[in-house]
Amino acid sequence: MDRHPTPTPTPPPGSRPRRGTLERPVNARAYRGTWLLIAVPLLIAAFSVRKATPLPPPALPPAFNTLSAAELAGTLARAFPDRRPGTNGSVGAAEWFVNELRQEGFTTQSDLFSAEIPGRGHVRLRNILAIAPGRSPQAIVLMAHRDNTGVGPGADNNASGTAALVELARAYANLAAPGAETTGHVSPAHNVIFLSTDGGSFGGLGAKHFAVKSPYRTRVLAVVNLDSIAGSGRPSVQIAADTPRSPPASLVQTAVARVTSQANGAPAHASVGGQLLDLAFPFSLYEQAPFVGRGIPAVTLTTAGDRPPSSLSDTPAQLDRRRLGELGRSAQTLLGSLDQGLELARGTSSYVYLEPRYMPGWAAELILIAMLVPFLIAIVDLFAFARRRGIRLLPALRSYGRRLGFWAWVGALFGLFALAGVWPGGAAVPPAPDSHAATHWPLLGLAGLIALSGVGWLIARERLLPRGPVEPEERVAGYTASLLVLGVLALLVAAQNPFALLFILPSVHAWLWLPQLQGRSAWLRTAVVLAGFAGPVLLFGSMAVRFGLGLDSVWYVFELVALGYVPIPPVLIFLAWLAVAGQFVALASGRYAPYPSRADRRQRRRSRGFGHRLLIRPKEAEPVDDELSARRRARPLRLLAGQRLERDPVAGLECPGANQLVASLVSLHCAPEPPGAEHGPRLAVSLERTHGRPYEQLEAHE
Repeated sequence: MDRHPTPTPTPPPGSRPRRGTLERPVNARAYRGTWLLIAVPLLIAAFSVRKATPLPPPALPPAFNTLSAAELAGTLARAFPDRRPGTNGSVGAAEWFVNELRQEGFTTQSDLFSAEIPGRGHVRLRNILAIAPGRSPQAIVLMAHRDNTGVGPGADNNASGTAALVELARAYANLAAPGAETTGHVSPAHNVIFLSTDGGSFGGLGAKHFAVKSPYRTRVLAVVNLDSIAGSGRPSVQIAADTPRSPPASLVQTAVARVTSQANGAPAHASVGGQLLDLAFPFSLYEQAPFVGRGIPAVTLTTAGDRPPSSLSDTPAQLDRRRLGELGRSAQTLLGSLDQGLELARGTSSYVYLEPRYMPGWAAELILIAMLVPFLIAIVDLFAFARRRGIRLLPALRSYGRRLGFWAWVGALFGLFALAGVWPGGAAVPPAPDSHAATHWPLLGLAGLIALSGVGWLIARERLLPRGPVEPEERVAGYTASLLVLGVLALLVAAQNPFALLFILPSVHAWLWLPQLQGRSAWLRTAVVLAGFAGPVLLFGSMAVRFGLGLDSVWYVFELVALGYVPIPPVLIFLAWLAVAGQFVALASGRYAPYPSRADRRQRRRSRGFGHRLLIRPKEAEPVDDELSARRRARPLRLLAGQRLERDPVAGLECPGANQLVASLVSLHCAPEPPGAEHGPRLAVSLERTHGRPYEQLEAHE
């Protein structure tokens, strides 16, 4: 039986390359077949959907005084229009709240703390709370922040929530007053804490401080937050957290049921896509977020949607009393449902709310992880293909390492600029969307970052640009190495937060097909490369549209990174992903080259100065001595079946009558020899070593 491979027939020009060749190395059949496995997690997720059962409504009807609450909101907004933390208006608003509760017989407690606010520096803040004692040591928290951004009076945001908090406290003060039993009233089943926070407009600083430092935090069963409840918009229930968690579904469904009963319509809530984005990139501008992120059930009632209203035109004349009354009564009935002695499930988890049902978070994670499996199968098969062909991946991996070093340099510069105070610094919370820190781009700092990054790129690119034709094997090696790294990054994302796979799955499944498109049009390759950037576009687009940031969403996300709100591991994964994206862009545009060998680097250092390397351009093949070229072209060479020589890699010459590289022969045939040296014996020895047969038998076989 003939042990020697048969020649691979060359496809005619214009025909589609065969599967399993260098032009089509990806196993499309295995990729498509693996997608059938997605049916299993989809089926499991369908059977995991459960119905959220709301708590029963309270026995007593709500007694919320809308006119009194509207008057209180107007008084607070007119008396203290600038309630930014640390200002005289903030101090005055705090005293106003204390006096209102003391008039109802409450004893208030103040919790002073300090925080760094981006653009405002180090300020003192003050949380104020009052407790209506109950029969159980467990507590339910009703809260609202009293500060604003200082741009306008902040009548809706959030004098309305503070006024409703005072009005609801009055009702519980009457229940807890001496002699309440003789009038038929009973004390609450749980302690009810009325909490007025500071710094709510600047990332929920007061809520975070209470959730982390308050001695009452371990006894809290649930938190109901009132924020901007007198706007003209549709009532909504906010549940997002600053970690991939959600409040108990029964709490959310109870809040939805109570608002529906009082507002004559179901409240809005985040869509399925919005909830998945909130779990993939945990972010919220409301104060339920720090509670849910730390395992304390919490929801926010509001009329403002995903972003609180701007204070610029937020005047008392704009207050919607009807909405104020609806959400005030909703909060009172929700508080009554929570206080009836039926305990909620403790802690928080992740899920997707489908009203009135919900899908557990683990089912959604299972679907996202399963969507990664076809890609992993395909790249394992591609790696095996490269191994069978003897394609070396190390130069391609070193080329990626060079790009990774550049992006690490950019990330280090960004971090150093943050430490130096070039970017606005502060607590690790979301800054106010209409604050100076969120909307003002530090152009001088960004220019310095770009300039220093450019210097790093000029140094890195010297070994990344092609200086001659790149062989098909080298391009396949570049694609294979890049896809392998992309697979590792996807697994790291799944280990950190499986919901964040939303941002990397588009690049995973789009860039997998770039090796198949090597001979296709540049427009098609460009479209596939751009499709891989859908993940970051999805993130920035969500911030731009849902939270009204527009083009400032780009800088806002960078500011979240600078403040430390975004953890370091996702940032490092993103930088590594950018390096992969850069390598794919180079491959698709024909600007890719494998990392040069040590000998090539030594030769380039001898032949080029530093100034030329900074301005280096792709160079043509180096000229070859005519006498050496003629001697090589005239050199006879017998090749075995299936082994054909295509190009001399040293001299860059076409060898007539050959179209495929044979590394073991090229290294011998194309190496310079002293004048007059005989090549025949060396060729015979090389062939005998390679094939294990005498040279005469090889001659006879040929």
